[in-house]
Amino acid sequence: MANKRHRVVVLVRPGLLPMELGIVHRLFGQAVSASGEPLYDLVTCTPRPGVVPTDTDFTINVAEGPEALEHADTVIVPAAQEDYEPQERGRIDADVARALARIPRGARVASICTGSFVLAAAGLLDGRRATTHWKSCDEFLALYPEIEVDADVLYTDDRGVLTSAGVASGIDLCLHMIRTDHGAEVANTVARGTVVPPHREGGQSQFIERPVTPPEQCSTAPAREYALRHLDRPLKLAELADRASMSVRTFNRRFRQEAGLTPMQWIIQQRVDRARQLLEKTDLPVDRIATDAGFGTGTALRQHFHTALGVSPRAYRCTFRGTPDSGADTGA
Repeated sequence: MANKRHRVVVLVRPGLLPMELGIVHRLFGQAVSASGEPLYDLVTCTPRPGVVPTDTDFTINVAEGPEALEHADTVIVPAAQEDYEPQERGRIDADVARALARIPRGARVASICTGSFVLAAAGLLDGRRATTHWKSCDEFLALYPEIEVDADVLYTDDRGVLTSAGVASGIDLCLHMIRTDHGAEVANTVARGTVVPPHREGGQSQFIERPVTPPEQCSTAPAREYALRHLDRPLKLAELADRASMSVRTFNRRFRQEAGLTPMQWIIQQRVDRARQLLEKTDLPVDRIATDAGFGTGTALRQHFHTALGVSPRAYRCTFRGTPDSGADTGA
């Protein structure tokens, strides 16, 4: 007798982001065995069957109700428009809560993007590591301090409960689950068929826009303004303290209070952000960008860039400019 297919049930809510539903069906739907047999059964359900509004100008018609969850091996909760509104701790639609209560013990549960707020409100993320879209991470952490929030990663997998960052991170999450279930070969085949990388480098920090802007007026502001104008130069702590008319000890203490970082940590962050801008907007080689951003050498830039963002300067430039690998990361 043929093995029972793994049943993936997607729980959608009013205000659904259609792309997130499409991701699940497209990726799991392409996963097949060596003989070409589908490896997953896919079902879409909703707490109240019928026409479900989306965040676009069209609706979807969902025939299956919450009882579909009772036979799920994996449950996926995509984001909905309500997740982007101000949240309250533990707030969850009563019908959604009753639907989640139908999930059998041992089933895998996952969310895409801000669908993580639903899992958190239902208590499914308590004591676990999780992520969500970077714009919502601060709110998520403030509401649920018992959850270990990782704001940088594309997805998390903690003891059978998974979360992903932005919408497209749902692709990374689904490929991870397919890879876990059936191995890299099946997942890679699905990725090739969808024309996406089987595994993306780095986390979501590389997608957070942090423009280099003058600091707000405060006691160490003159030193920071000076540093921003001279990032390409070596910057000594005593020099910056003198710009703020403080002793080094007082400057260190005040800087930590105002910026939340040591002066050197802050300078490295600004230099990384300057390098990001140059990689996105210019064709300068990496060694030149390293000089202009104050890192001195391409090697130093690569080390700090990878520490901060999890990717190389070349990979970052390719991601944000679509530039092929033409030696730009070698100083050529």
